[in-house]
Amino acid sequence: MANPEDQGMETHTSPIEKLRAQCLARGSAGIKGLARVFHIMDDDKSRSLDLAEFVKGLSSAGIMLGSREAQQIFSLCDKNSSGTMDFDEFLEVLRPPMSAARKQIIADAFHKLDKTGAGVVSVEDLHGVYDGRTHPKYQSGEWTEEQVFRAFLDSFDSPSDKDGKVTAEEFLNYYSGVSASIDSDDYFVAMMKRAWKL
Repeated sequence: MANPEDQGMETHTSPIEKLRAQCLARGSAGIKGLARVFHIMDDDKSRSLDLAEFVKGLSSAGIMLGSREAQQIFSLCDKNSSGTMDFDEFLEVLRPPMSAARKQIIADAFHKLDKTGAGVVSVEDLHGVYDGRTHPKYQSGEWTEEQVFRAFLDSFDSPSDKDGKVTAEEFLNYYSGVSASIDSDDYFVAMMKRAWKL
């Protein structure tokens, strides 16, 4: 008799589509939250996980997949059959497909924010790029401009580990979730241009 845990919620949905749907159901933070769980579990900083670590990470993130489905996803992402799954390859498979135009406009927005060119956006990068003084909590005196900047960065950061720094990967993961809800490339690009004054 088949293990019900190993059967997908919908028989026509592949395991990666099921995982993607669970992440996207959590909003734009879903994929980046899962990525953050995997980064935390990566004790040796190899940017890869074995199958046991992958299954444990899914469970820690509250992802409901059966063991067979987890194995299928792991095998799909372990391209060289080394017994480990590379983070970047996993995220590339997990992200909803995006056109080159969408990826480019997201990269352009990130580079505009990354004033220091360090590949990580921090509070220091936001000075002169984002005006925190127009935020209602700053205007009411509840927050300093630094607190406004930190809250802004937290919106792109993982809900489980807000470190005040946003990598290009976290930024792409955030906008991957936004992108999934917008059908038109032209609309998405126009929205990003308006939002980031590109």
